[in-house]
Amino acid sequence: MTSPDSEIPMVQLLTLEGEFSAAREYAEYAELIRELREADFLKFYRDMARIRRFDNEATALQRQGQMGLWVPAVGQEAAQIGSGYGVGPNDHIFPSYREHGVAITHGVDLMSIVKMYRGVNHGGWNPHETRFHLYAIVLGTQALHATGYAMGLNFEGRVGTGNPESDLAVITYFGDGATAEGDISESFLFAATHNTPQVFFCQNNQWAISSPVGTQTKVPLFKRGEGFGVPGIRVDGNDVLACYAVTKKHMDDARNGKGPTLIEAFTYRMGAHTTSDDPSKYRDSAEVEYWKARDPLIRFEKFLRKQGVGQEFFDEVEAAGDQLAAEVREATFAMADPELESMFDHVYSDPHPLVEEQKAWLQGYEESLGGHKPETPGDDSVNYGGTR
Repeated sequence: MTSPDSEIPMVQLLTLEGEFSAAREYAEYAELIRELREADFLKFYRDMARIRRFDNEATALQRQGQMGLWVPAVGQEAAQIGSGYGVGPNDHIFPSYREHGVAITHGVDLMSIVKMYRGVNHGGWNPHETRFHLYAIVLGTQALHATGYAMGLNFEGRVGTGNPESDLAVITYFGDGATAEGDISESFLFAATHNTPQVFFCQNNQWAISSPVGTQTKVPLFKRGEGFGVPGIRVDGNDVLACYAVTKKHMDDARNGKGPTLIEAFTYRMGAHTTSDDPSKYRDSAEVEYWKARDPLIRFEKFLRKQGVGQEFFDEVEAAGDQLAAEVREATFAMADPELESMFDHVYSDPHPLVEEQKAWLQGYEESLGGHKPETPGDDSVNYGGTR
């Protein structure tokens, strides 16, 4: 039903019933939570609910032909929101392609993610402004990018100086499936040998598309970096407080010159790998129900109610989610298609004769049609991805 190593101890600060409770060996993480205020807790829940509502709306929009693909992250909200807020104000984030929750903790506009999956822009947001770098569609590459960036911080002397205005750390996200790729192992090697200010954050959602984690490894994933010199720790990925505390502690350590760490967030992908996937073909309903009982939003709601947060707050969050979904839907349907010729832009940094030849051919073809855009054969209503 779950990963064979699911009973291995992991950092957990919230029980399934929403009780705050920390084992003695996790006291340093619990202390970080005690520094938070109610406003922080409400922010965590609000963003978890917000990103789930957005995620479900984006899936519906893809089903209606408004995007070519969508990559849902339902079930992983605690891992993403918690870790996202554990990242410092100067730190840099290198995501894979599922980190919508991390994105909103650092100011990325949700519509820019929709535009990327709709194919109307060249990445979606400015990574220099958000410190949240572009999604990595080729999995594993983001870990190398992050490690190279972290090595550069060492070379520039921006680690361990004690100056919070200049010291930086780096975090990169990937899934359990990516740990089987050589890029991740190479990243561990360079991170360890260069003592980079870096956290590797693995969201172990139990499935690499249709391959269960038990077929990918014989040891727990948080131990994957030990042979290279990168220590690891496992955290309950459905516990937003634990994810926040563990990420903050190890990002602080990295920034202070203590080197890299691998965090494995033990979580679950509730839905499909992408909207082109049918998970019912490879996993049974009993497994899904088991993890639904560990839903990160339900667990954190129980915690908040125990803290005295009333129904009015949850009603406000639900109403805000509905408003967000309506705005995303309206903006998506109103979105203009890119000019067809834009497919030739930014292919190469310098002009290329073959690209120029292809662009000239398209322009000539359009002129032969009297200025009308070419249509898809057999369909006189297609306008290249827009609404009909």
